[in-house]
Amino acid sequence: MSALPIPHRRPGRTGLEVSALGLGCMGMSQTYGTPNDDESIATIHHALEMGCNFFDTAESYGPFVNEELLGRALRGRREQAVIATKFGWEYEGTRRGALNSQPEHIRRVVDASLSRLDTDYIDVLYQHRVDLEVPIEEVAGTVGDLIATGKVAHFGLSEAGAGTITRANKVCPVAVLQTEYSLWERHLEQEILPTIRELDIGLVAYSPLGRGFLTGSAMRAEDYPETDYRKHDPRFQGTNFDTNTAAADVVRELARELSATPAQVSLAWLLHKGEDIVPIPGTKRRVTLTENLASAQLKLDAQMMRRLDEALPAATVAGTRYPESVMHMNGR
Repeated sequence: MSALPIPHRRPGRTGLEVSALGLGCMGMSQTYGTPNDDESIATIHHALEMGCNFFDTAESYGPFVNEELLGRALRGRREQAVIATKFGWEYEGTRRGALNSQPEHIRRVVDASLSRLDTDYIDVLYQHRVDLEVPIEEVAGTVGDLIATGKVAHFGLSEAGAGTITRANKVCPVAVLQTEYSLWERHLEQEILPTIRELDIGLVAYSPLGRGFLTGSAMRAEDYPETDYRKHDPRFQGTNFDTNTAAADVVRELARELSATPAQVSLAWLLHKGEDIVPIPGTKRRVTLTENLASAQLKLDAQMMRRLDEALPAATVAGTRYPESVMHMNGR
């Protein structure tokens, strides 16, 4: 299956328009293997050529260098792109410290991100993680002020709970929520997804391929280098790995029947879950990007969707989605 130029979507009510699939840029600078800036920039350029215009980064990716990479790649092509970045951490040099969403800190981070991205506005500005020391109303008001100045176009939240989303949205309209969502991770279906749909907020789904599990490329945690996040991911460890591999078999079976790849089936499942959902699979390689974008052309009928839904319910996946030491930072 080859990729055709992909359609665009308007997730939520704020007027944000993006390609039906975006490109997660984090892995270009950290987490998964060794960076290759030349291939990463070529991948970003290829995305634009295919109609994929939604690029996801953050100050914390690297840190800092991923924004710089994206800025270099988009030099002279900024008007073709929709850039999303995130604030929310304190840094001493490149060492990440505590969460910080104090208004003055947000303003400083935005100015620094604009410089690294080599642009004068950010399309979507996310709070990366909820800071319990700062009322979300204060955060939303600060981003609203940045929108009024033209430095930011849309407000987003990442890994926020239903109550936080609702409160923030009363102060400044939330365009999109970014959180993990895939056949492998469906924690938001019970409360968060109904909440954002009631409020007409779009969903940006990160890790839509289960960090490789749904593609069939996953290895056991001990087989990854120390530089790879999955080395410490509970779902890649011990008996969890065996359980999760078996649970994903249905994806591979359906992919064979459709002459598609498991990645394409997994992404098509998300795209069929609603026009308000935009997956952002990450890659730093053109060949993988082309494969992922082809999922926009893959049609799944109601029986196929039901088959996938029933094969991978939330209770099937073994292990927490983050190490216990950082779980407190998610889902507030």
